[in-house]
Amino acid sequence: MLPGGNTRSVLHFAPFPFRVASAEGKWLVDVDGHRYLDLLGNYTAGFLGHSPAAVRRAVHEAIGRGWAFGAVHPDEVRLAELIVERFASIDQVRFTNSGTEANLMALALATAHTGRRAVMVFEGGYHGGVLTFGAHGRAVNVPHQWATARFNDLADARRVADEVGDELAAILVEPMQGSAGCIEGTPEFLHGLREICDRTGAVLIFDEVMTSRLAPGGAQAELGFAPDLTTLGKYLGGGFSVGAFGGRRDLMAAFDPAAGGRLGHAGTFNNNVVTMAAGVATLAEVLTPDVIVDVNRRGDRLRAALDRTFERHHVPMCVTGRGSMLNLHPTTGPVRSVDDLAGGDERVRELLFFAALDAGWFIARRGFIALSIEVTDDDVDRFVEFIDEWCRTWRAPP
Repeated sequence: MLPGGNTRSVLHFAPFPFRVASAEGKWLVDVDGHRYLDLLGNYTAGFLGHSPAAVRRAVHEAIGRGWAFGAVHPDEVRLAELIVERFASIDQVRFTNSGTEANLMALALATAHTGRRAVMVFEGGYHGGVLTFGAHGRAVNVPHQWATARFNDLADARRVADEVGDELAAILVEPMQGSAGCIEGTPEFLHGLREICDRTGAVLIFDEVMTSRLAPGGAQAELGFAPDLTTLGKYLGGGFSVGAFGGRRDLMAAFDPAAGGRLGHAGTFNNNVVTMAAGVATLAEVLTPDVIVDVNRRGDRLRAALDRTFERHHVPMCVTGRGSMLNLHPTTGPVRSVDDLAGGDERVRELLFFAALDAGWFIARRGFIALSIEVTDDDVDRFVEFIDEWCRTWRAPP
């Protein structure tokens, strides 16, 4: 009944998808009763771990008051307030059902505001199921006028901007490319994109669906400048479906009839009761600044330890990323763009993935790791020990 045995392509690997029966805290239990320590965190959406108590309580209380209101309700307003308080560049915000929808709406706003059609994106970028700019996926992309540049190559971005000229409506960029393999944008590159937008009048959109977890105010807080629009999602709903986009008040006024705005924004479940309640609990009770700093410190320590381990054993792998998001690559690096990943032997990472699964560690097949706040320093140390032992027995594939 399900083509490929799933409805989310990233979850598939031969001979069949990994099938989970239950989860609690940092643990997953598969349909055969095997237990795994979850180092993937549902590709960053499970930042809080599984079934966090504050979110569970908030959701139960919300459902007790009824659901599917078809009206504005207090938790929707409160979650908007919490987001505006946390992200300095966001004056106003609107909710969607996913990060994909958030990016689609941000692009719609940018093109309507500028009256232009072209959108600059970057090789390896991922902004949702219909906004994919890696090796696969372009066939299902929505038909904006795309202008693709190389990530971390400011000269190439300037070249593309000059070629597009007066038609450049927006630049859509992740401060760190997630799906491409946790490739950080350099401050010089990201500041340069801000300069291009200031010069051309294009709208700078930061896709922080993943990276907003890297610091209390998102990755943008540490860059020293503000994008015009920001998109959010993943963990923001405490593990429930969520998306949001927001930014400058003059841009968001396009959705405010009282301010003369003429853009519509539909979505039956944009403000669904469960997600709004879970989001309030997430930002107000769980993800305090201290908690966010702590888990990202733990991720930095893990990344450094893994790199040292691969180097010590002369295994041709490296680790990219920042904070609680990192990626294992079958190359010695350095990695500044997807071009630097060409030529790596994917069989090496495949061997590691299945070895980890067999030993009770769950990471992404592509080597992606996203720590939840449930993962401890001891867990990190034990995973490094597992990698060390794997490296001792590793042999290069023929």
